[in-house]
Amino acid sequence: MSRRRFLLELGALTSVVSTGLYTTMVERYLIVVRRHRIPVPRLPPAFTGWTLVHLSDLHHGALVPLSLMRYVVNKTNELTKDAVVCTGDYVHERGATGQIDAVWPILSGLTAPGGVYSILGNHDHWADTERSLHWLERSGQNLRHRAVPIERDGQRFWLAGAGDLWEDHMGLDALLADVPPGECRIMLAHNPDTADSDYSTPVDLFLSGHTHGGQVRLPGGRAPVLPVENKAYTSGLVHSPRGTPLFISRGIGWAVYPVRFNCLPEIAVLQLVPA
Repeated sequence: MSRRRFLLELGALTSVVSTGLYTTMVERYLIVVRRHRIPVPRLPPAFTGWTLVHLSDLHHGALVPLSLMRYVVNKTNELTKDAVVCTGDYVHERGATGQIDAVWPILSGLTAPGGVYSILGNHDHWADTERSLHWLERSGQNLRHRAVPIERDGQRFWLAGAGDLWEDHMGLDALLADVPPGECRIMLAHNPDTADSDYSTPVDLFLSGHTHGGQVRLPGGRAPVLPVENKAYTSGLVHSPRGTPLFISRGIGWAVYPVRFNCLPEIAVLQLVPA
């Protein structure tokens, strides 16, 4: 082998190894705080500038230690905000409760002036539905299959939790049946495909996770692997075919494969404004 060819092959090997180490051991821990301005139809004027911190897909487990969960909770608690919403998948295991019992005492430490509201994702059910529901209720954060009014200066909107489309979906018409007509509704739904489900009651904003932004984003922003039917649902603010705003978090952890590339994990800060 010539010296030139040896150096070329060594450089290629070094590049491959470096990329592999970066995607598996570096980018996954570069959690960023990303701020978004979210126009919401029918949002009452009193809630202009009202701020949500949106957490999703923490996936405590292999390569996502409890120390990282504590960092996320502490960072979230430090942020200026009105409320916190969590859209599921807090663990990675299946058919066991160890990770559930480890992570939820940490998640129970989330605080916000206007409350903390959480639902479950598919992995929470795959681990253990009963135990996940136990901690969801014990934490005081349970919004699963509920709609609650959020009030400010004599005005209000409704925050509702649809659950997970695959494991515990509740029809949105039934979920919103007691919400007065014409009032603003913001829906937590783990899987963004929920926005394409069969319902007729107006929803003004969906907040979802599940996709992790694809975890790997190629040049041009394309995500080759997305666990959703609607491949337009990657991350950030998009709109459903109905025209409903839908914000999708990139989340914190991993699911299908243990890498991240060009898709930093995020704590999303959402400032709501009337559309």
